[in-house]
Amino acid sequence: MEKRPVDKFLRIEAVAMTFQTRNGSFAALRDIDLTVKKGEFVTLIGHSGCGKSTLLNLVAGLLKPTEGLLICAEREIAGPGPERAVVFQNHSLLPWLSCFDNVHLAVERVFGATEKKADLKRRTQAALALVGLMHAEHKMPHEISGGMKQRVGIARALSMQPRVLLLDEPFGALDALTRAHLQDELLKIVAATGSTVVMVTHDVDEAVLLSDRIVMLTNGPAATIGEVLTVELPRPRDRIELEEDARYHHHRAAVLEFLYRRQMRQAA
Repeated sequence: MEKRPVDKFLRIEAVAMTFQTRNGSFAALRDIDLTVKKGEFVTLIGHSGCGKSTLLNLVAGLLKPTEGLLICAEREIAGPGPERAVVFQNHSLLPWLSCFDNVHLAVERVFGATEKKADLKRRTQAALALVGLMHAEHKMPHEISGGMKQRVGIARALSMQPRVLLLDEPFGALDALTRAHLQDELLKIVAATGSTVVMVTHDVDEAVLLSDRIVMLTNGPAATIGEVLTVELPRPRDRIELEEDARYHHHRAAVLEFLYRRQMRQAA
């Protein structure tokens, strides 16, 4: 069988999602068609209720589509799996475990049956080092800041060596300075690991700074992809330098035009 190119690493084909509620059927998504290249950083953006997180949960295997098909690395997504690691807005750390143990738990579940204890420890420490937290490996979650907790969550996800990293507004609950710092750290991590990333955000600047492509969803219910914007900015990216880059402002304006003129006008 002919192998598909890496530009179709993740495929979302004719996907729809309808929920059954006490008030009847609710169509969250319809006619979603999207391919993601291996190593690509794609963000999903749109107004509240447009199904961004629903689409991410479908890719994660936490939901099954009402219609359509999702495929990752030539395998149908039929449920959760370590090849698709998720980082949520809430870091979801176990409060009774140290930073090291929170990451090690994931490492053990994925590699515990095939690797020695020393190898599992090395994997855990390497993931913590990647997010700059080796100095805090023995600290408990209540002893570290919100930004550090989120970095532990990212380390835990990366420790499983996922094929796709799924981020659901991971910086949404953080203050502006911490958020900016972690955005910069994420840029470095993705460059170092070559990760394929799908990220949900409501922040236009974040989307333009981080993305290779921005997928803009129409308003719900029955939301679909309204437009896909290719972000033509060279990497590595520096947020200060981008402030002087006309291309950055052009991309930012294009997303704002879609979200706050075209979509708001349709909703009115």
